[in-house]
Formats: sequence, structure tokens, C-alpha cells
Amino acid sequence: MIANKSIVLQLTTVLGLISVLFLSCGKQPLNSSEVDPWKKMELIVKSIPETRFSNKSYSVNDFGAVGDGKTSNTLAFEKAIKECAKNGGGIVLVPNGKYLTGPIHLESNVNLHLEDQAEILFSTDSKEYPLVHTSWEGTELMNYSPLIYAKNKTNVAITGKGTLNGQANNSNWWVWSGGKEYGWKKGIPSQNDPQNREVLIDMAEKGVPVSERVFGEGRYLRPSFIEFFECNTVLLKDIKIINAPFWIVHPIKSNNMIIDGLTINSHGPNNDGCDPEYSQNIIIRNCTFNTGDDCIAIKSGRDADGRRVAIPSKNIIVQNCKMIDGHGGVVMGSEISAGVNNVFVENCSMDSPNLDRAIRIKTNSKRGGTTEDIYVRNIEVGTVRECVLRATMTYNVYGGQEGKFIPSIRNISLENIKVKNGGKYGILADGYKESPIENITLKNVVIEKVDSLYSLKNVKNVNFLNTYINGKKVESIKN
Repeated sequence: MIANKSIVLQLTTVLGLISVLFLSCGKQPLNSSEVDPWKKMELIVKSIPETRFSNKSYSVNDFGAVGDGKTSNTLAFEKAIKECAKNGGGIVLVPNGKYLTGPIHLESNVNLHLEDQAEILFSTDSKEYPLVHTSWEGTELMNYSPLIYAKNKTNVAITGKGTLNGQANNSNWWVWSGGKEYGWKKGIPSQNDPQNREVLIDMAEKGVPVSERVFGEGRYLRPSFIEFFECNTVLLKDIKIINAPFWIVHPIKSNNMIIDGLTINSHGPNNDGCDPEYSQNIIIRNCTFNTGDDCIAIKSGRDADGRRVAIPSKNIIVQNCKMIDGHGGVVMGSEISAGVNNVFVENCSMDSPNLDRAIRIKTNSKRGGTTEDIYVRNIEVGTVRECVLRATMTYNVYGGQEGKFIPSIRNISLENIKVKNGGKYGILADGYKESPIENITLKNVVIEKVDSLYSLKNVKNVNFLNTYINGKKVESIKN
């Protein structure tokens, strides 16, 4: 029965995508007045299949789990998940209590469900995390298993109002970042040691096969919290996530995923809330992000590795979310070499003196890639520190980031946006002379208390329609 459902789900996905592609073929670009991008968004939403599970339930307690916060339950979780999958799928139940465990690997047709007062505490002993095929900052490798991991699975979920606690802090995972604010001191090993992250990046540039990029113990590259790798038809619903080692929710090469009602509170280094990478047809809705890095960061691979994989992230929909602290509210990049397109953001609130930007696109000439068709509407912004919109082709981190892969950024629309405290700039954008940023539209936008209207370098066609900054109507810029 479940196998048949899985086939039906896959057929539904294919038919839905065909319909979306058919409707978009032969038309003008999405910035044409003849096309309503929000109707396309509705078609994408309708094309995404929902997970379906048997009502059979398998409590981890029946497989030996003890919710005392001290007993290791790694084997009990593994047994419960495998038994559930073997019998056609269903619910793996985590009852109220505190359950210490190593990594959890999910199977197809399994819904890991946490009761309201259930908390899963993940071990901070790196030796408990086996090597798996994963990704680190946009580069594939063999590294520590994510805390929750699924690879090549279909119809899988994590649900319930319980808590996932990575237990990361300045004495374990975070210190590996090499940041003094996270407990690092001279003499403590970190990801920044020459044999670690730099070696991985060099391997990717030289085309070393992923199977030979073996890291893990002694290399200090932190694991993601939740990673769905090459999965289809996934649901994350209602869970609370705290204290992540690294990226928090990371769909990679995955399609048809609904992320609904999550509460994420984690202020560690590189603690992005959600990072869809090489992924398509992703809905992120009704979530709260309070993070140490970008709230949502849409990725598509770093430099040579992104060009090798060459799968753009597209059809990413963000609805009814709340962004508190973070480097950016909704961000594209910086690992963006395969490109990003068709991003829709609506009905969100963003407000914190520790939120740097509302919408951000970051790339450079080592990344390359094309970012286009970004649509944002109905956003309430209380306070941002730097700007409402930032788009840059000169993003620079870890030293020089210049190469021969000139990026493209075009077709960005912000509509019905209200900002109380806009920071330094309304728009901060810089492109290349040979590849200017093109077609930015602000319609029905009101930005108050901003130092400067905008700072623009190598930008073409900035349209201000019924837009007011510091109480003054702003005129369009045509060049």
C-alpha cells in the first residue's frame, strides 16, 4: 500500500512540474507586465505533493529508549525506525521525556513524531557521528553525519511540538568555528587550520571525486543539524530546534518539501535557519527564525563544485514567517554558483536591531551564477541595521573572492513593504560594469528613518512606483 502511494506521489510530482513548466514556456520573462508571478507561485504550491503515512505507531520506548536525559538511545531510535520502515512505514513516536542520542538516520515512509514535552538531546561527542556523503558550505564531501540525516528517501517527515536540541555551545561544536566569541583561543584547533576548510575547497577546485574528500575526525568541519539529501516529498512540521552545530535545516538536491510551523532559536556561528541547496519546490511557512546567521539562505553550491553539480535552486516559497535576529531575513547566496530563480516571499515580519538586512543577494566572480526573478510582497519590517535590500557581486569573506565567473542578478521586485527603521540605506547594490544588476522595482514601499535613499554602483533600471523614503517620493532611475 505504502509503496503504491510512493509511486503515486512521484507521478503527481512529475505531472505537477510538467504543468508548471508548460504554463511558463513560451511566455515573456516574469518581469513582463503580461505575467503575474504570484499566479505562477500558486501553481507551484498546488504541484507539491503532501506526505502520507500509515497510522501504525512505533514508540521508541518499546525498543529500549529511556527518556532520562542520560541514557544513550542511539540504538533504540535506529531499531524503531528500521522496524517501522520494514513494515511499510508509519509513525515513530518519541514520548514525553528527554532522550539522549547520537545521529538519527530516517527511512522512507517514516514520520518521526515528538510529543509536546519530548526533547531529543544530541550527543556532542563527534566520534559518534559516522562519515556520510554530505556538504559543507556548498562543497560536497565525506564528513560527520548530520544530527538527523536522510539520503535518497521518499515520503518522510519530522513532526510534533517537541524539541530537537543539538546541545552546541562554546565548549563543543561552536568553538570549531575559530571565532573568539564562541570560545576559541589560540592553540585550539578549528576549521580554519590550513589542512581543513582550505584543503576541501582546493579539492573541489581540482575536481577530486567526492568519495576521496574524506574529512571527519580531526578536521573540525561541523555537521548540519537536519539534512535531507536527494529526497522527495518531505514534511517538517511544528518542531522546535535549538543549539545547532552549523546549518540548521538543509535540504540538498531535494524536491517537494514543506517546512511548516518551525520555531528555530540558535545563535551559534553559521547557524542559518534554513538552507535549501540545489533544491526545488520548497515551501517555508509559518516559521519563526532567531538565528546567529541568515534566517533563510538559498544556496546552489560553491564555485567549481556548484558548477559541477549545476542544479539551480528554484521555486522557493516563503510565507507568513517571522524573522528576528540574523544576518539577513531571506538571502540568496553566497554559495550560489548554480544559480537561483523563482523565489517568492510574502506576508512576513522582520524586526530586530540584530537583523542586518531584510532581503539580500550575495555573490562574486568566484561564485558566478545567475540570480533572477525574486518577488517579495506584504512585508512588515520594524528595524534592520544596514538596509532593506542588499544585492552585491563583490561579496568577500575568507579573503579575496575574485575570479573569472561573472555573476548575473536581475528582476527583483518588492511590493507593499513598510519599514519603520531602515538602517543605513533603502537599497545597497553593486554590480560589475560588464554585468550590471538589472531591473529592481519597489512598488508601494514606505521606508522611514533611513540614513540614505540608496547606494548604487553598476545598476540598471531601478523603478520606484509610489515609493516613499523618509517621507519623500522617490523617482525611478533609468540608465
